[in-house]
Amino acid sequence: MTRTAGSAVRALRTERLAFLATVASLDEEVFESGPTLCAGWAPRDVLAHVVGIDDQLGHYLRAGGNVGRANARIVAAQRTLPRTELLRRARDWAERPRWTARLAAGFLLGDLAVHHHDVLFPLGRSREIPEAVRRAMLREGTILGIRRLRHHRVVSTDLGVARGRGPVLTGSTEAIAMWLAGRDAYRRHLQPAEL
Repeated sequence: MTRTAGSAVRALRTERLAFLATVASLDEEVFESGPTLCAGWAPRDVLAHVVGIDDQLGHYLRAGGNVGRANARIVAAQRTLPRTELLRRARDWAERPRWTARLAAGFLLGDLAVHHHDVLFPLGRSREIPEAVRRAMLREGTILGIRRLRHHRVVSTDLGVARGRGPVLTGSTEAIAMWLAGRDAYRRHLQPAEL
């Protein structure tokens, strides 16, 4: 494993453990039915989804390219698991990523960080985000937000990274990445650039 690949896997493990700590800290009611930025999903569903990316790849293959359908099947399959069992599986997922996750660690890091904030934001929680994770979030947002980048130029105030064209919006990398990833609740954290 190269040094870059090794650091991506370490960052993925660290982020997985951080996300697991967040959802494990929730009381039962919030864990089971609290709000998230993923429409129709409680925090347990977001956790089931990210764990399922590792251990239920067959759903993606059987869905014939329909990622939404595969995600729904993964979440539904985990919905009946008791909290303790889902958290046990998540601990294994966090500590021992499968080989497929290790190969795609850089990509999965951004997706996971976005989902971590899907849970944190509606609860009014925040956290210190390591720079590597912020950069991975921005990559994820750039991929998902290509349409928004055709009409807006975004400039992160903490990393100084700019993307897109059009009227300029500034904000933290977190806010930019989440807005680009389709989380409209973050729009209020972006400001038009002063001329």
